[in-house]
Amino acid sequence: MTLDVRNQFLLVLFRYKYLKLDKNYIFKVYGMESDTSFLLIGALATQANTTKDTIRHYDEMGLLKSRKRQAGSRLYTEFHPECIERIKMIKGAQAIGFTLNEFKRHLNDHFNGTLNIDKDLITISKKLTEAKRQKTEIINTINQLSACYTILEEIKSENIGFISNSEWGKRIAAHLSLT
Repeated sequence: MTLDVRNQFLLVLFRYKYLKLDKNYIFKVYGMESDTSFLLIGALATQANTTKDTIRHYDEMGLLKSRKRQAGSRLYTEFHPECIERIKMIKGAQAIGFTLNEFKRHLNDHFNGTLNIDKDLITISKKLTEAKRQKTEIINTINQLSACYTILEEIKSENIGFISNSEWGKRIAAHLSLT
């Protein structure tokens, strides 16, 4: 008995449990849903408002969910739609001072639903301490720049044109003591 191509295909589906009989003896196909929701790199870059190079870098680091698909002689990388949200979270974490390596575990734990609160508290506490230190440095820099600006305005208005290093130091010290 020879089977035509259609029946051979149905037999393969049945053998690998993709094709099953329901309670009304009607064949249903299971487990072969279309994966049209997966995104190619260009579409992901556009939707996540980033570059293809950034996506490749994140993918190499294991921050994104991707899979390879062969199409003829080409190999394509496809990305899960969840990657859009992942990229937004990564960008947000970077904006508040996290490195990609620091944030990687947290990101994967978030999507797996397995947060380690004690470890996260320690990590965020360290980041908070570092941010406060940077804030102090920035405030000091702003104060110094403001003092320099004020002194230069004074020199210009006094039509001096030049002051000695010692005079400059005295004026800076005087302005900084006022702040």
